Amino acid sequence: MDRMDAMRAFVAVATRGSFAGAARHLRLSPTAVTRGVARLEEELGLMLLRRTTRSVRLTGPGAAYLEDCRRILADLDDAERRLRGEAAAPRGLLTVGAPLMFGRLHVLPVVRRLLRDHPDLSIRLVLSDRVSNLVEEGIDAAVRLAALPDSALVALKLGEVRRVTVASPAYLAARGVPATPAELAGHDIVAAETVGSATEWRFGHDQRIVIRIEPRLIMNTADAAIAAVEDGFGITRTASYQAEASLRSGRLRLILEDHATAPYAVSVVHPAHRVGSANVAAFVAAARAHFRAGP
Repeated sequence: MDRMDAMRAFVAVATRGSFAGAARHLRLSPTAVTRGVARLEEELGLMLLRRTTRSVRLTGPGAAYLEDCRRILADLDDAERRLRGEAAAPRGLLTVGAPLMFGRLHVLPVVRRLLRDHPDLSIRLVLSDRVSNLVEEGIDAAVRLAALPDSALVALKLGEVRRVTVASPAYLAARGVPATPAELAGHDIVAAETVGSATEWRFGHDQRIVIRIEPRLIMNTADAAIAAVEDGFGITRTASYQAEASLRSGRLRLILEDHATAPYAVSVVHPAHRVGSANVAAFVAAARAHFRAGP
C-alpha cells in the first residue's frame, strides 16, 4: 500500500470509527487497512489513532492530519477526473458546512438530493453555528448567513433572510400588539443567545434604533425560544427561516414589520482552488435549484 492508499485508509478509519468499517468501504481486508495505517504512523513518527478494544479515536495530531488528507485526496481526485474528462461526474467524498438549524432545514434536503442523484458520491455534513475556516478544516463548500468579508473564498448568493419579531396570537390578544420598538418595554421578552445580543435589539433598515431589553427568559437555542413563545410566554426575535413553519401554521404572528431591519445574504462559499471540483459544482447547482424552487 503506497502513501496515498495509506492516507485513504486512514481517512476511512477516522470517518467510520473502525478498521472493519473502513475495510468494507475500501473493499480491502481489515489486515491491509491496519497495516496501511500503521505504516503511515511509522513514516510520520506520530500516533494518528488511539485504539482500544471498543473504539478507535483520533489523537490531536491525527485530527489535524485528517483534514489535510481529505483536502489532498479531494484535489487529487479532481485532477484525475479532469484529466480523464470526467469532471461532470461527482464521486468520492464532499464535505459541506452549514449553520446548525439552517443546515437541518435547508441544506440537508440538498444533500439528500445529491446522494440520490449521484450514487458514487459520499457527503460529510458539518453543522455548527461557529464560522469555520474552510481550508484548515477540510471543508469543500459551506453555506453562510451574513455579509461576507473580503477573502480568498468564492461566493455565490442563494437568497436572503432577515430578523423578525414574533409572538403568539394568544399573547398579543392578552397583552396587546406593540406599535413601536419602544413599547417592547411593557412586554415579556424571550431572548435566544444564538440570535444576536441578549441585552439589546436593533430595528430599522439601517439598525439605528437600539432598544435595551430585559428578557424574562433567555434560551441558548432559537428553536427553544420559539417553542416558549408559541406557548404564549412573550415576544422573541429570530431569523425568518427559523420561524417560517410557525408563521405559516399561524402559531406565531409577525409584529413591528414597519421597523424591520434590512435582509442579509444566504451564500454558498468555497475555496478558490475548488473551482474545478465536480463535487463542489454539483453542490452549488443543487443548492441554487433548491432555493429557486422554494425557500
